[in-house]
Amino acid sequence: MRIDQITLREIHLELKEPFRISSGEIRERRILLLELRDASGAKAWSECVAGEAPNYSPETIDTAWPAIVQYLSPRVLGREVEHPGEFHEIFEKDFRGHQMAKAGVEMGAWGLAATMAQEPLSLFIGGTRAEIAVGISLGIQPSPERLVEKAREAIAEGYRKIKIKIEPGHDVEWVRAVREALGPSAHLMADANNAYTIDDAERLAGFDALDLVMIEQPLAWDDLVRHAELQRRLKTPICLDESITSLDRAQDMVTLGSGRIINIKPGRVGGFSSAIAIHDYCQSNSIPVWCGGMFESGIGRAYNVALASLPNFSIPGDVSPSARYWAKDIVTPEWTMRDGMMRVPLESPGIGVAVDEDRIAALTVRTETLRA
Repeated sequence: MRIDQITLREIHLELKEPFRISSGEIRERRILLLELRDASGAKAWSECVAGEAPNYSPETIDTAWPAIVQYLSPRVLGREVEHPGEFHEIFEKDFRGHQMAKAGVEMGAWGLAATMAQEPLSLFIGGTRAEIAVGISLGIQPSPERLVEKAREAIAEGYRKIKIKIEPGHDVEWVRAVREALGPSAHLMADANNAYTIDDAERLAGFDALDLVMIEQPLAWDDLVRHAELQRRLKTPICLDESITSLDRAQDMVTLGSGRIINIKPGRVGGFSSAIAIHDYCQSNSIPVWCGGMFESGIGRAYNVALASLPNFSIPGDVSPSARYWAKDIVTPEWTMRDGMMRVPLESPGIGVAVDEDRIAALTVRTETLRA
């Protein structure tokens, strides 16, 4: 494989309804798309999941763009590789951070390689599932009653797990209202997005009575030590998200006892090579994993679905259908769900959905093409 051209495009997609977490509200998604072309003429699309503001990660779409242009593309363009997994080491050498920028290019290389091999992406990376279980993430609501209403709707639609965003003042009592409304069989979890400190340990222990699947990232995004202290004080499993940016960090979590579950977002960990390595390590250490979402378009969703087909993704992920967030997606067919399950596309090579290039062109607000 020799990538000879990378085109960057920024598009804007408006969410069907605002989505609020502890660090802010999202109404519109600025999305960075990449189109990679091989010297043979083959092409594949990918997505960089960096957001508009540095409230989830230090990266933003406006840091990822120049990182790709100035530092990543020179390491890729015109370079012969036998396998896309080689790019992880190429990108890590003397290049710190910028995991989401790296992932946008690296995952595109995996998509391109699968296309060239005439193999579905999920099978190309070792996936074993023909369908995956789907969970939903509910943003912070204006009242417990509205949250319960949203949760009931999710159950009626067939979602297999309900994630409830929380923050101080909107936490234990709100989740308890959902538990009491839905009963003991509902698979519930809470996601704090770093909204608490270790001083809130007693408050967070209140979740232990609610039989949650997990509480996700309660403390600071880069703090494994205090998460370890908190996990010793909680019965509820802690899941780490923002804290896990590499295989090393996953190993540190296990060594320190900072959590018992990992949310693997390929964009956050630098791409598929790192995500697969974390998956394999967790599988060998009996650590369940699941795949979170970053408000991806249908292109980014394709990569998450492929990743979630790996065998240790045992917890339903945040891989909601296209219609959950967008009035109209940029792929066909759009991602759909039936009985809480999403089909893994196995009929065609590459990412498994067709990219609506005309719609992307209409939505594009800036573009740049890089050539070998």
